[in-house]
Amino acid sequence: MEYAKELQRRDSGLRTGSRLGRGTACGRGLREPGGIQMRAMAVEFPEVHGHPNRLPFEGCLTLVDVASDKAPSGARGHRVVLTRSAAEAALPSLLGMAVDFKAGWDGHDARQKCGIITGAEVDGRKVMVAGFLFARDYPEMEARVQTDGLMGMSYELADAHVADMRAPVWTLTRATFTGAAILLKDKAAYRGTSFRVRRAGTA
Repeated sequence: MEYAKELQRRDSGLRTGSRLGRGTACGRGLREPGGIQMRAMAVEFPEVHGHPNRLPFEGCLTLVDVASDKAPSGARGHRVVLTRSAAEAALPSLLGMAVDFKAGWDGHDARQKCGIITGAEVDGRKVMVAGFLFARDYPEMEARVQTDGLMGMSYELADAHVADMRAPVWTLTRATFTGAAILLKDKAAYRGTSFRVRRAGTA
């Protein structure tokens, strides 16, 4: 059954709560030691030294093949599992999507777009993302998101397909990423997410 059809009737979306290759709209697959496949995609922007409105960030957006710690918004109380194959197939849909935040840092507000995702990869069980925050447009964000260890991320999905809607934990076998939110990690469906800004000279 297409979960997206259910969501469209309710005008809702499934939301939870990502080291990147560089290239111009390119993708790559690497075989890591132990046979783990890592897939990455990125869009390269021209470097503008000291750009006042580009604050680089990186984070763990979600985990694959792992049940969420709690039910995300739109999942009717069900915890969810995003399969690795679904995440890898959906990587291209992350590029160019916005990151947003909500007052209180406890959820999503798609109209408060504060940055853009320019790279994404599945590394082990983590979906890692990177991009830029609009630091000049949202000066209040910088101090907040630099609070070590407290901030996490949460994805926003459309066209999600659930393998068995009768299952206590929903398995997502297909989805399209439509954005992401920055929030307190203890408010996210996955507590294992993370978010940090990257300064010049930091790895």
